[in-house]
Amino acid sequence: MSRASSNALKHPPVKAPSEPAGAPADFPELAVPVQRDKRRGRGAQSNASGRFEAEARIAFDDGWRSLDDLPPFKTTVALDTARKVITRNDSPDIGFDRSINPYRGCEHGCVYCFARPTHAFLGLSPGLDFESKLFAKPDAPQLLEKELAAADYEPRMIAIGTNTDPYQPIERERKIMRGILEVLERAGHPVGIVTKSALVARDADILARMAKRNLAKVAISVTTLDPKLARTMEPRAAAPERRLEALRILSQAGIPTTVMVAPVIPALNDAEIERILDAAAHAGVKEAAYVMLRLPLEVRDLFREWLMANYPDRYRHVFTLIRDMRGGRDYDSQWGTRMKGTGPMAWMIGRRFEIACEKLGLNKRRSKLTTEHFARPKRSGEQLSLF
Repeated sequence: MSRASSNALKHPPVKAPSEPAGAPADFPELAVPVQRDKRRGRGAQSNASGRFEAEARIAFDDGWRSLDDLPPFKTTVALDTARKVITRNDSPDIGFDRSINPYRGCEHGCVYCFARPTHAFLGLSPGLDFESKLFAKPDAPQLLEKELAAADYEPRMIAIGTNTDPYQPIERERKIMRGILEVLERAGHPVGIVTKSALVARDADILARMAKRNLAKVAISVTTLDPKLARTMEPRAAAPERRLEALRILSQAGIPTTVMVAPVIPALNDAEIERILDAAAHAGVKEAAYVMLRLPLEVRDLFREWLMANYPDRYRHVFTLIRDMRGGRDYDSQWGTRMKGTGPMAWMIGRRFEIACEKLGLNKRRSKLTTEHFARPKRSGEQLSLF
């Protein structure tokens, strides 16, 4: 049996009843969605099995109304007992070589999240499982301190929030991220944070002290200023006005801030680029960046399901534009172009972004972090110096 045939058996296609007539034949059929009342407040519409699973999980009514007995998806948190907390990468188009992820999975439920496929490595679905079955690393601060204390460790900026959001709702109680910042501050180690949560303002005290020594900067993603679109696309993330307020608080505290217009989705939020940048500039932001929508692996079909359920009239137009920017494909993972796309539409979006930044005085100077303050933590049992 071919690999394609095997995959088709594991993930049998089921036609979505809401798919518009005349949809392009090369768009694959959508998975069976989970009932709305069972996924209230969630982003994904379905919970298909991960790509590594031998069997597919599909909800269907057997005539005995068994679907009515299924409970709603509730958030559960398990412990991740990793031995190390710093993850390394050598991607040539990413400006950092190490990162920390305090959590796996993300309750924000952003339907477009490119980190969703990582849940398949855990035997879970990149769909609803990703936003409801979470893993926390409570030992992350201790593990980080141990790794920083290693004799061969060479300091460079650590990026946090590059996979799942470090300030997602469960951080409010667990405070793992705050513990990580405390370790980094003591060690004089630089950190760059990316989030879409207003909770980051809670740690403005630590970040402000670090920023005085050029050790910290924060980027907040503002995808849209439309509260309805934000709630639909990012159901448990902070509202747009709260993100702008967080940018204002951090900027006033002297912390270098960046607004991320990410992701830019053609025919959905691309018309807001200039307004988002203008609102962020008025909040005190000095730097800005953008990322084009990325649809790797399972994210493609999850985004399609969501688009069909919420904006069926834009379905064909959105994907036509996406393909125009991805060389005729739904996604192009090529380094150097995967973040921005190619073609006339991608060029126009990039030029609009650049012109708006120039008018608003953004990106005139780029904040640079330093490693000159790094002091290796003392290892457990290591004798302290008398001088």
